[in-house]
Amino acid sequence: MNTRHIPTSVELPSSQQLLKSTFTAIATAAVLLVTVVLPSEYAIDPTGIGRALGLTEMGEIKTQLAAEAEADRAATPAAPAVPAASAAQANGKSAATTAVAGLVGATSAQASAPAQPAPAQVAAPQWKDEVTFVLKPGEGVEYKLRMKGDAKAQFAWAVQGGVVNYDTHGDAFGKSISYEKGRAVPAQTGELTAAFTGNHGWFWRNRGQADVTMTLKVAGDYEKLSRQ
Repeated sequence: MNTRHIPTSVELPSSQQLLKSTFTAIATAAVLLVTVVLPSEYAIDPTGIGRALGLTEMGEIKTQLAAEAEADRAATPAAPAVPAASAAQANGKSAATTAVAGLVGATSAQASAPAQPAPAQVAAPQWKDEVTFVLKPGEGVEYKLRMKGDAKAQFAWAVQGGVVNYDTHGDAFGKSISYEKGRAVPAQTGELTAAFTGNHGWFWRNRGQADVTMTLKVAGDYEKLSRQ
């Protein structure tokens, strides 16, 4: 005859032990959520542990990939609205009246007018760092400048053999910002002003079918340029 062992009240866990186990499980899940899941999936790193473990960069790339995929699925933007016809007609009539009134003296005025000086040529900045690298189809890369808040850096990047998608952004402990994004861009020049002390720069991805070669040049007020 089989006898079934029935646990006594001493062998069963008490209510206090069950509550303690439940709170321990909840606390462990919360710690994993903040230090692992949020940085690796959504690039949210309130503690800084995710960046130290390399999980925040993984989350940034996933977020950028998701944004690019959503942009690829988006419909073609609608054509810009046509200005009001009445305003255009009024401006057209005014311009025509002015043109007729000044038609007689236009030729002599042009002949006697002194030649306008050529616009001054803006000197190119003295580049502080320059890097060149190759992106295979589907490959992405990120370069950032270590900058203080309100510091300015001049940059110029160009693509040989195709175009790239890019995201200009910045991040620091508990902070992040997106300055500008673009798709199918062959080159860009400009000035980057740091919104806060941290890392500020670019993420590029080659969405084409062939390798491309990129060159990045930077100058200005920053501590160092590094590949992330």
